[in-house]
Amino acid sequence: MRETKSARLTRMHDEYDILRQVIPAPACALHFSNPFELLIATVLSAQTTDKRVNTVTPELFATFPTARDLAAANPAQVEDIIHPLGFYRSKTQHLIGLATALDERFGGVVPRTMDGLTSLPGVGRKTANVVLGNAFDIPGFPVDTHVMRVTGRLRWRSDWRSAHPDPVKIEKEITACFPPEEWTNLSHRLILFGRATCHARTPDCANCPLSDTCPSYAPPAGKSTSKR
Repeated sequence: MRETKSARLTRMHDEYDILRQVIPAPACALHFSNPFELLIATVLSAQTTDKRVNTVTPELFATFPTARDLAAANPAQVEDIIHPLGFYRSKTQHLIGLATALDERFGGVVPRTMDGLTSLPGVGRKTANVVLGNAFDIPGFPVDTHVMRVTGRLRWRSDWRSAHPDPVKIEKEITACFPPEEWTNLSHRLILFGRATCHARTPDCANCPLSDTCPSYAPPAGKSTSKR
């Protein structure tokens, strides 16, 4: 029988309550000490891991502590520091361009609004939501690949069948179901759950805390078929 919207909403909250118990203290995995550092670290995290970003940012931030410093940087020096992340040439251009715009248009101060952040070159809603939620404690719901995958498998979103879901649509649909004060930690928990259990290729259904209600649950010894 098809699940009603009301039943789905109840299940979503029940499953999130379980995630809150399993992941009691979620936090941003990127290391930062101020909004500028988080903005730069988040931009660097594209196509690599947070763990790897954390290996290069201490030197990057010590060498270029402000937007003005980074805007005036010698590209070769930035490239040398972030080289381990890959795509270092294009990322260097993006960082310097971002820092220049931040310095010239905002006096080096990271804006505290979605419109202000997304007006900066290379900053989309995902990056802006990371900064808002973690640097300013302003409700934000970053949608990354883990969030898209987990919300799809749990069928928290209406387009769960889509092979190319729209992150903005997911953000709008999921945030409508939870109070704003939960948005940032909700995203953290979905990301951490996706990394630890609901893997892209081989989800660990045998050890999943949501196995009793997940519509995509697959028996450990069976095929990836729906539980319902």
